[in-house]
Amino acid sequence: MAEVSYKEAGVDIDAGNALVEAIKPAVKSTFDPNVIGGIGSFAGAYALPGGYKEPVLLAATDGVGTKLKLAIESGRYDTVGIDLVAMCVNDLICNFGTPLFFLDYYATGKLDVEAAKSVIEGIAEGCRQSECALIGGETAEMPGMYSEKDFDLAGFAVGIAEKGEMNRLGRVKAGDKLVALPSSGIHSNGFSLVRKLLFEKLGMAFDDEFDGKPLIETLLTPTRIYVKTFKALKDRINALAHITGGGLVENLPRVLPENLHAEIDTAKIRVLPIFKMMGQYVAKEEMYRTFNMGVGMVLVVSPDHLSYVLEHSDGYEIGELIEGPKGVTLR
Repeated sequence: MAEVSYKEAGVDIDAGNALVEAIKPAVKSTFDPNVIGGIGSFAGAYALPGGYKEPVLLAATDGVGTKLKLAIESGRYDTVGIDLVAMCVNDLICNFGTPLFFLDYYATGKLDVEAAKSVIEGIAEGCRQSECALIGGETAEMPGMYSEKDFDLAGFAVGIAEKGEMNRLGRVKAGDKLVALPSSGIHSNGFSLVRKLLFEKLGMAFDDEFDGKPLIETLLTPTRIYVKTFKALKDRINALAHITGGGLVENLPRVLPENLHAEIDTAKIRVLPIFKMMGQYVAKEEMYRTFNMGVGMVLVVSPDHLSYVLEHSDGYEIGELIEGPKGVTLR
């Protein structure tokens, strides 16, 4: 029997090495003085920053979901890396963690160096936006597990917090105001419903014009990263909730004590055009349980800090907290 190589089995080690070389400039652009070493070691190293009385490390992991299918099918790879970082770091800040560093995992059936480079450059851009370092990652070529063009992403973010600042429940009071920070679009949740409605039910195409540009550009708009806003306002915020899958009704209660209820005036929400269009075919309750509806993050703010928060962000008031069982009422 003739000899068989790893490449014939579907794994190209040379392509993997070429990718590492191609991404080095983007990765290094995320480094800060706490990064120890460079790319290519067995693990990434990061020195803990000083200035904390009781430092606590926090970690978050997430993916991009079926939004990746749209990136793959359209051949547009430059934004989903930003989504990957956003979904992780936006969770970290809800526990008052400041992102420190990020790791990624890229799995594919056959490594396309240019496509992977574009994805990882997006990850580096997300890290720059969130002021954290991309200190490591893994690329796995797995023929037979994925079709040749398919790939999947996983991200892992580590942050640091002051232990005494992490538990926000005691700071949240009746009368606190709810401030919405606008989303940039659908972000990275609900894309199974998006694809089912737009492409299967309505027969739309990527190049169809929507809101003045091709539909695919609206759908692939990357998730907004709120880290810098958090850093600027953290001393004026009682709590914050990342509005992802489950929408306002399931994510906002995660930052409420058992005796407080959130009342939201949906007429005040600046619903994005894509949600208005889909809302013609999907029940309102389903829309609010699946999508962010234009609200990417909700800040819980004391009345005496409301003016400052509104003046120093693009947020706007959508409701308040009242005494009652933990939950959310949309009215």
